[in-house]
Amino acid sequence: MKLVVVGGGVTALAAAHRAVELARERGIDLDVHVVEARDRLGGTIVSERADGFLVEAGPDSFLSEKPWALALCRRLGVEDRLVRTDDRFRKVFVWFRARLHPLPDGFQLLAPTRLVPFATSSLFSWRGKARMALDLILPRGGGEDESLGAFVRRRLGGEALERVAQPLVAGIYTADPEELSVAATMPRFVEVERRHRSVILGLRRGLAQAPLPGTSGARWSLFVTFADGMQTLVTTLADRLPNSAIVLGQRVAGVERDGARWRVTTADGARFDADRVILAAEAHVSARLLRYVDPALATLLGEIEYAGAATVSLGYRRADVPHPLDGFGFVVPRSEGKALLAGTFSSVKYPGRAPAGHALIRCFMGGALDAETLREDDAGLVARARRELGEALGVTAEPVLVRASRWPASMPQYRVGHLVRVEAIERAAAARPGLQLAGAAYRGVGIADCVRSGEAAAEAALG
Repeated sequence: MKLVVVGGGVTALAAAHRAVELARERGIDLDVHVVEARDRLGGTIVSERADGFLVEAGPDSFLSEKPWALALCRRLGVEDRLVRTDDRFRKVFVWFRARLHPLPDGFQLLAPTRLVPFATSSLFSWRGKARMALDLILPRGGGEDESLGAFVRRRLGGEALERVAQPLVAGIYTADPEELSVAATMPRFVEVERRHRSVILGLRRGLAQAPLPGTSGARWSLFVTFADGMQTLVTTLADRLPNSAIVLGQRVAGVERDGARWRVTTADGARFDADRVILAAEAHVSARLLRYVDPALATLLGEIEYAGAATVSLGYRRADVPHPLDGFGFVVPRSEGKALLAGTFSSVKYPGRAPAGHALIRCFMGGALDAETLREDDAGLVARARRELGEALGVTAEPVLVRASRWPASMPQYRVGHLVRVEAIERAAAARPGLQLAGAAYRGVGIADCVRSGEAAAEAALG
């Protein structure tokens, strides 16, 4: 069987690796090629060691509660190279009205679950706290898919949306909560309302049924990464593929049906004949490749919009940062009018990210609500990041390390109606024998979601 995987990110590599595993288990003679336009693998995953710092230009971790990435690490034999967060500092700040306010202990992404920390929080007004408490008596609502903004405003009020939900969502999805589908991005909260009516009561009941911290025997924190950076996952997956499998620097220009098989051609004229094709690129790339194969499917794929983002990593001498850095980082509400979406205290969150006596801080910029910032050149982005970090943390010294990375059109936007669109895409793709679609555009944007998507595509292709 000949298999071509288009793309070179973690989805494509997970798909190719799973295909090799299945072929070995089932005795299938598999010829696989992973065709990537860039001259490197990994997509947005790029790790760099410089002057004792470990800088992540893109994703810096994955969720352990979603099992697929962790399971892959175990099969690859690299679980012992993972590190957990330093949960002594498991605190997130919100930059609001020129101050960093701790997110109240027990705040479960969108809603509070502990009374005293919430009641004494400086982040919310008493009117805002009273409005959030109304969730305890409000009836169920919704029904149809609604935006995250509408959901939070309906259940918890405007302050919960402006000061918590919007900045947290900007940090995760680089998205506008007024456009983002709550069912596609945070189905847990939809289910909590359906089952328990009150979001706060439902979250509290869920916590009461969960094991106490430290008693479950769980080895990993919520977020985990590799001691040597996320690039470890990319390198390990690539190393497990056949020597001839990786094709770099070849932009796929066309995918077409050739009788019962598929033909994949590149802009440089290379041709790959295949029994199965997995398109593991961005939805807009897959739309371009399928525009003549299935115009209706290409149109659906093209309707998935993307936003860009940038990261600016700054290394400082620890003595030059007045803030205690006693948390994982901070998020910034849109109402503050800043270029920063969020800042991660990387050297606090994970071990080995900065040399002794230094700190590494990673800034996020851009997103669906601030595409204009990304028009600035790298020097402009760095200057904005330094200026705003100065306001937030009091740091005015020159950084000893500076890195800026840009990711244009890299974050799919799960707008209201996204799941209906994805179901239509999946039905259309299923009508094309030998074609599979995979990636962050469909049912999850995280590393673990991409692993699941790629592996599912491989299993369908070899099924």
